[in-house]
Amino acid sequence: MIASLTGDLRHVDEDRIHLQVGPILYELLVPAADVDRLKDDVGLELTFHTLLYLQGDANGGNLEPRLIGFLRREDKKFFEKFITVKGIGPKKALKALALPTGEIAHAIESKDAKFLCALPEIGKRTAEQIVAELSGKVADFATSIPESSASVLGGGRRTPVEEDAIMALVALGERRLDAEQLLERVKLTSPAAKTTQALIGEMLRMRTVRA
Repeated sequence: MIASLTGDLRHVDEDRIHLQVGPILYELLVPAADVDRLKDDVGLELTFHTLLYLQGDANGGNLEPRLIGFLRREDKKFFEKFITVKGIGPKKALKALALPTGEIAHAIESKDAKFLCALPEIGKRTAEQIVAELSGKVADFATSIPESSASVLGGGRRTPVEEDAIMALVALGERRLDAEQLLERVKLTSPAAKTTQALIGEMLRMRTVRA
C-alpha cells in the first residue's frame, strides 16, 4: 500500500495532479478545495498522503486503480469517513470537498444540511444522509465556518442582480461554485460593479486571468 508520496509537482488539471517521484510520474486525484492552491505550487516538492481505490465495474472485470492525494493527513482521514455515507463514492466525494474539510465537518456536527446541500454533487437528500450518518463522528476535524465560505455557498444573501450574473456564467459552462467564487472576488476588487452586465464583465475578465 502506498501511504504517501513526496515529489515535484509537475502539472495541475481540473481534478488531478502529476507528481514526479524519481523516474516515475504519478497521477493523483485531489479534492476540489486544493486545486486552485496547487496551481501556485507547480515546481515545488510536496508530500501527498495517498489512498488507493478501484474505479469501474467489478462485475464486468473492468477495474482501474486510482490514487487519491491529500495535502493533509487529517483530510485523508476525514475523506475515509465521508465515503462511508451511502451514495457517496470517491469521485463524488472529491468534487463535494470544495471547501476545507474542517468547515464541512463543522457543518455536519452542527447538523447544517443547508450548508452541505450547497456543496457540489450534494443534494438535499444526500446532505440529510450525511448529517444522519456522520453527526457525532467528525468533531475532531471540525473548525468554525468563516463568513466568506458561507457567502460563497449562498448564505441566502444573493441579490437578483448577483444571481443573474452567476447564472450567466453557469450558462457559459462555468461550475456554479466557481461562478460564485468569481462573484465574491469581483465584489471585493470592483465594488463599483453593481449591474448584472458589469458583474458579468468583471467575472469573465477574472476567469480569463485565472485561466
